[in-house]
Amino acid sequence: MLTKRIIPCLDIKKGRTVKGVNFVALRDAGDPVELAAKYAETGADELVFLDISATEERRKTLADLVLRVAEKINIPFTVGGGISSVEDVDILLHNGADKVSINSSAVKNPQLINDLAAKFGSQCVVVAIDAKQIKGKWTVHLVGGKVPTELDLFEWAQEVEQRGAGEILFTSMDHDGTKNGFADEALAKLSTLLNIPIIASGGAGTMQHFTDTFINGKADAALAASVFHFHEIDISELKHVLKSKNIPVRI
Repeated sequence: MLTKRIIPCLDIKKGRTVKGVNFVALRDAGDPVELAAKYAETGADELVFLDISATEERRKTLADLVLRVAEKINIPFTVGGGISSVEDVDILLHNGADKVSINSSAVKNPQLINDLAAKFGSQCVVVAIDAKQIKGKWTVHLVGGKVPTELDLFEWAQEVEQRGAGEILFTSMDHDGTKNGFADEALAKLSTLLNIPIIASGGAGTMQHFTDTFINGKADAALAASVFHFHEIDISELKHVLKSKNIPVRI
């Protein structure tokens, strides 16, 4: 059985790590280079680095910051924010990223998924999907959750897989930053529909929430930010708790 992955997420704005609730009310969480190094040393399986205002501000991800982070870590590193072309990805991979995450650009130009998978391989392409429930339907949102679309989460996730994505990063906007647990019901449904790994994001507050999302949500990986940034959960301790519950993790 494949091991379950624990992934800290560095949401970057103006060169600093930030964290909010339901995608708003951001507060500073520290220097991304220092945080990345700490997580690599304390048992994180991967890192995700999201330049959360790049798309909204119509600029590219901070490639120089990516390089500085990559120099400090020895674990897989996914970068997202403002990526809209094969050339953008070339630069980020050259600067040390292992994978890229695309979100708004994938919805606006679905062919980009095909192009990136063809050029760099599916294992390099993560499609992030931010969604919230509106009138009982999981609706995909863009531009850091600010722009609703007509897309259904489950239909879009299936199309993304068919186009060559190697992984889905699903963030429940309803759960984000609330610390009330992941959207396990939606995650479990995604896992029945897809054959690629699914990263759960949005809602981690306790170690039990990680156990729940691996067992009930059938997630392949769990991503969190504030509980790690603000020292509420220690990754090494979390992994020992998961292992004690027969959840396969790398220790």
